[in-house]
Amino acid sequence: MGFFVFLPLVLPLTAWPIARLAEQHLHPRTATRLLTGVATVMAACSTLCLALVMVVGTAQLPGNPLPDGWSDPEVRAAVPYDEIVGKAAIPALGAVLAACARALWRHGRVRRRAHRALAGLPATGVAVLPEAAPYAYALPGRQRDRVVVTTGLLEHLEPAERRALFAHERAHLAAGHHRFLLAVQLAARANPFLRPLRTAVVYTAERWADEEAAQRVGSRRTVASAIGKAALVSRGTPAATLAGFAAPGPVPRRVAALLGPAPAVRCWPSLFTSVGLAAWCAAAGTAASAMSSANSAVTMVLILYAATPL
Repeated sequence: MGFFVFLPLVLPLTAWPIARLAEQHLHPRTATRLLTGVATVMAACSTLCLALVMVVGTAQLPGNPLPDGWSDPEVRAAVPYDEIVGKAAIPALGAVLAACARALWRHGRVRRRAHRALAGLPATGVAVLPEAAPYAYALPGRQRDRVVVTTGLLEHLEPAERRALFAHERAHLAAGHHRFLLAVQLAARANPFLRPLRTAVVYTAERWADEEAAQRVGSRRTVASAIGKAALVSRGTPAATLAGFAAPGPVPRRVAALLGPAPAVRCWPSLFTSVGLAAWCAAAGTAASAMSSANSAVTMVLILYAATPL
């Protein structure tokens, strides 16, 4: 067990370089999947090891459900024991669980409110709300996914820009971007070191939808124009309208990317590039985090099994 139990708590630092480089050099689809996978694995490993630190460090506290054999000197010598760290891990783990539960509750509340707002409209793939506030978002559902847009936004867009807007929102639904965004949001709640990855995925998910819309519409400039106009007229829209449900990300960078050439589709970058080196470092950190947490968990199970009286 040893110091390996603490490694997953800091190994997310190895993913910081790829969080920035992936935005610039990887295809948005590849970047979104890569960053979400790294963040999810590292968050799970760090949470598991935080729980192990709590159990090990508080073994001597009254009311601990561990067996009496745990206090044996030989058992104690086989695991790291620090009562102060163990006690500190209790509120830390509680904060992680509370933050994740709150994020899930807020996510569910937003979706429920959005579906209730559409209760009186026809069950079509596009819901147009007669509101002056300009906004649009993709709303996933159990039975039907829907694109929600207001008349206040549509009146500011040309017909081609409207098609680009609908293609963008449908791309969000088709790729399930809300799952990626929720996963990285929970990961950032579990380990603050993963916040740069959450910020990066917010951007790459939008860029992914931008590129899909550009392919469907056939004009990158039209998509860029639609994004720019929607951002300008939607400025100041209250969060209660769910305008930020899909996390629009930095609009100027998205527009600049669309005005340039389409990104190359590559499954994995070469090691002999900055982004490739960063990707391999993040992959190595993720693998080390998984192995460290697995080693700590297996070691603790074996020690508990040996210390438990028959």
